[in-house]
Amino acid sequence: MPAFYEFFAGGGMARAGLGPGWTCLFANDFDARKGLAYQANWGTGGELRVGDIRALTPADLPGQADLAWGSFPCQDLSLAGAGAGLEGDRSGTFYPFWDLMRGLVAEGRGPRIVALENVCGTLTSHGGRDFQAICETFTGAGYRHGALVINADLFLPQSRPRLFLIGVRGDVAVDPALLAPEPVGPFHTPGLRRAVAGLPETARAGSLWWNVPPPPRRNTSFADLIEEAPTGVAWHTPAETERLVSLMAPVHRAKLEAARRAGRRMVGGVYRRTRAEADGVKRQRAEVRFDDVAGCLRTPAGGSSRQVILVVDGPKVRSRLISARETARLMGLPDHYRLPKSYNEAYHLTGDGVAVDVVRYLAEQIFEPLLGLAPTQDRAAA
Repeated sequence: MPAFYEFFAGGGMARAGLGPGWTCLFANDFDARKGLAYQANWGTGGELRVGDIRALTPADLPGQADLAWGSFPCQDLSLAGAGAGLEGDRSGTFYPFWDLMRGLVAEGRGPRIVALENVCGTLTSHGGRDFQAICETFTGAGYRHGALVINADLFLPQSRPRLFLIGVRGDVAVDPALLAPEPVGPFHTPGLRRAVAGLPETARAGSLWWNVPPPPRRNTSFADLIEEAPTGVAWHTPAETERLVSLMAPVHRAKLEAARRAGRRMVGGVYRRTRAEADGVKRQRAEVRFDDVAGCLRTPAGGSSRQVILVVDGPKVRSRLISARETARLMGLPDHYRLPKSYNEAYHLTGDGVAVDVVRYLAEQIFEPLLGLAPTQDRAAA
């Protein structure tokens, strides 16, 4: 059974995606509250270490993992962040993560695969220099590397594009079927191609184009995941809903009118944003989408980052905050997954996580073939 380390583990969503066919040797997260959620779902077997990754050494990591997963913090790389990039206090934890990887390599315990996940802003942060630094770090540690941009909306009804950078240790044989001679869609986006083209020769020499097929067409919509009687949130009063609608600019009111005429139940995701308008005045606006996909979940640092849902049944329009369980479903977590009782803590846990279905697809299409493993269903049958 393949083994892995899970860094910046949160509630263990990468672990959920890898599935029961993988063994977790070690997990780490700085947030004690997320650690409680991790243990509530994965037990207290001792693999979780809560604390600053900077305090870890290779001696803290047992055994030899086939995969090291790292969803390092995105705040300094996000378009909504302050632009500190890898020099920031949070996204800069990428470097102590790689110090651990280098230490493992020096001891002959380097994982065969190292996978990173972060926001797509990583590609352009500091004019591409942060992406360059990450690629050079892979190359310097003896790993070939290839990136993919995958939107979770291919698997789940949530728009959540993320960058996945997957490195394979230099001595690991790679089946040619896993590689493409040049970038191919849909996961090698124009932005990714530009970022790779901008790499210096030292980093580009070790780069790969992973050959991953598109998944089957998604068969669930945002409306399928919505609860009529949610726990922890209440439906707005008609006056509160009308207040929300009053914040919409004409183009978003037009979307609402179209949803009313759709002849079926429509669910839209709403975010409040401050926009500078034609008269130069900044106003708070409610912006809605009715494309059967939720907007990207974000951690609730402020009221505007909590997604509101708008449910339209013909002339009837209702609204409320999205529930914690609905956010978990949008991340691919099963309903038996135990969420924190606090709404904010649950939203923070899910909004900070990685989409479970995307991890599972990467495991099936890249990780397990690299390790020479049979498809999951074949191993389960055996």
